Amino acid sequence: MDFTWAIKYATEFLATAILIILGNGAVANVELKGTKGHQSGWIVIAVGYGMGVMIPALMFGNVSGNHINPAFTLGLAVSGLFPWAQVAPYIVAQVLGAIFGQALVVVTHRPYYLKTENPNNILGTFSTISSLDNGSKESRFAATVNGFVNEFVGSFVLFFAALGLTKHFFGAELVSKAQAAINSQVAQATTQGQTIPQEQVTAALEQAKEQVAPFMTSGLGIAHLALGFLVMALVTSLGGPTGPALNPARDFGPRLLHAFLPKSVLGEHKGDSKWWYSWVPVVAPIAAAIAAVAIFKFLYL
Repeated sequence: MDFTWAIKYATEFLATAILIILGNGAVANVELKGTKGHQSGWIVIAVGYGMGVMIPALMFGNVSGNHINPAFTLGLAVSGLFPWAQVAPYIVAQVLGAIFGQALVVVTHRPYYLKTENPNNILGTFSTISSLDNGSKESRFAATVNGFVNEFVGSFVLFFAALGLTKHFFGAELVSKAQAAINSQVAQATTQGQTIPQEQVTAALEQAKEQVAPFMTSGLGIAHLALGFLVMALVTSLGGPTGPALNPARDFGPRLLHAFLPKSVLGEHKGDSKWWYSWVPVVAPIAAAIAAVAIFKFLYL
């Protein structure tokens, strides 16, 4: 089924909101004082983020592509795999979705924000914080360098693996074979001096996709499930240094909300939004996405 771009924008908004509700909601459950999940551990957060990616992927993968990440959108556009005209609307939808999702986390956890005394625990439910940051200006350089390296490596693995899962899933080869067969027919007709209208070629490919779709559905579904486990593994293995973000919208939108919300909402112990670090979880994932998509396209597409 083909969806309008307006529906795709709305879907990116909803999908990103779900990501934040499940991901940052898990962080709030662990970090905020007084919740039943307080200090329940890093695995809880990893599961929350894994489900936060998996559920929207299963819901919306065939609607908007389930980017839910400006870095991924930009990486695809730079490599010619996504139209530039849709980049800005997608990113706006993602950032707004992240802000909306975070607002719901605040609404549901407000009594526990008021109880929490550690400002880093409060900020950590919104955005990433380097574990090397001890509050002094001297620690900022090391925190920034380590944070950038961590975000870049984690984001590269995320985007490269995500493309592999969604492009090379079991059953995808059927479409490739159908495309190759149609291209061969077109080439043969051309050598014989015949011209096949592009509309006819497109229709033939769409018909071939419909015929093989029943054999592809399970493979694509497994690929979307695997995306959740991929994020869960990344948060478990590379989450210690920074959080991590792996997603500019996931960090920037909630951080912006943290800066605007007053202490009457987040409690007297609300601290600095740490804008000095905010460029790291934005720039590093974007750079990693561009590199990952370009390398994947060079090798496999």
